[in-house]
Amino acid sequence: MASYSLEERATLNSLEYRVFFKNDKGHYISPFHDIPIYPVAGKNVFNMVVEVPRWTNAKMEIATKDPLNPIKQDVKKGQLRYVANVFPHKGYIWNYGAIPQTWENPGHKDENTGYYGDNDPIDVCEIGSKVCSRGEVIKVKVLGTLALIDEGETDWKVMAINIEDPEAASYNNIDDVRKIKPGYLEATVDWFRRYKVPDGKPENQFAFNGEFKDKDFAINIIKSTHEHWTALISKKTDGGEINCANTTVSDSAFCISQESAKATVEAVPPCGTPNTIPPEVDKWFYYQKN
Repeated sequence: MASYSLEERATLNSLEYRVFFKNDKGHYISPFHDIPIYPVAGKNVFNMVVEVPRWTNAKMEIATKDPLNPIKQDVKKGQLRYVANVFPHKGYIWNYGAIPQTWENPGHKDENTGYYGDNDPIDVCEIGSKVCSRGEVIKVKVLGTLALIDEGETDWKVMAINIEDPEAASYNNIDDVRKIKPGYLEATVDWFRRYKVPDGKPENQFAFNGEFKDKDFAINIIKSTHEHWTALISKKTDGGEINCANTTVSDSAFCISQESAKATVEAVPPCGTPNTIPPEVDKWFYYQKN
């Protein structure tokens, strides 16, 4: 089974901080393009790249426009972005990340929602008991999905559980989450509805009145986004500013050498002493629900 390692560059909690990925041969790879969607072909188990560990606030993400797509912290108006603690939620309430080799095509109007894609890999909320690490690659069982409409774009949120979780066998569809973890799905809708309000934005909206779709529906959505990624990496679709540089997709016109990949990584300064997180990140935000 494939394993992955990480190389951090620059200073944590800075604009320059990056987390690069290596495969089990020690070769640099893109977590967006080189990590396969399936850890084992023919099974509905998916790889997930953890971007944000549960209970943390830094909005880390795969840098889709950077060469090799390292994880970096999102930036807004020149400042590092953190999600607020919107009572009663502390940071992200799941391990949050993405399924590699998927792409929500901004040129494709989703037939289910009527909105175009958000130009990112498909997002995953992993609900298991373990708090994962940034950059960890885990294998997940898909349980269902929520259709967030984020500033006029379709932004699917896949609900999943780590197959190595002690309770994974008990979870086989979205209704199992309701039975075993009552209130968790409602908290998930509440979180996504309100997380941008502290930034002065309105509450987010959802397709299907905020109802979760089941496992089979979610898997079909994931497979569709994988098809869009396949068209992207093979130059059948124009990805605009998306950086498709990869080191293992041999039939891709974007495949680069390890020498080129190494130069990309070494262009980022080595690690330094982490910067202090601003104290306001630990504050709580309260407001009356609509």
